[in-house]
Amino acid sequence: MLGFDPFFRDFDRLTQQLFGATLGTLTRPAVMPVDAWRDGDNYVVELDLPGINAESLDVSVDNDVLTVRAERPAAKEDRDWLVAERPHGVFSRQVFLGNGLDTDKITADYTDGVLRLTIPVAEAAKPRKIAIATGAQKAINA
Repeated sequence: MLGFDPFFRDFDRLTQQLFGATLGTLTRPAVMPVDAWRDGDNYVVELDLPGINAESLDVSVDNDVLTVRAERPAAKEDRDWLVAERPHGVFSRQVFLGNGLDTDKITADYTDGVLRLTIPVAEAAKPRKIAIATGAQKAINA
């Protein structure tokens, strides 16, 4: 989990608690588990979505809230079920982003059941050196 960072607020715990309470058990974890970390000038967020068709994925940003939606269609009812633990339906997860991220340049890649989002830090939010003028330099430049 992320520590404090002024550019990346906490994940939506309510969504995680709701999914964990309704779908998660000791043998079946919550839907869409997330890992997130900072890698240089980017944040990387990975969500596990095994068995999800890439065409059913939707990633959007609205007012600094990144939303990931996915759908796994219901299994055929005419089966002679022995075990049915895999959740089906529409899943959604929200990540609240801070102001210092460049949401126009977010990239997404879905490989082997893992959705990876790369969220760059905005240029204006990156650390930079400030030149310090001295009184002697001001007099020369005047």
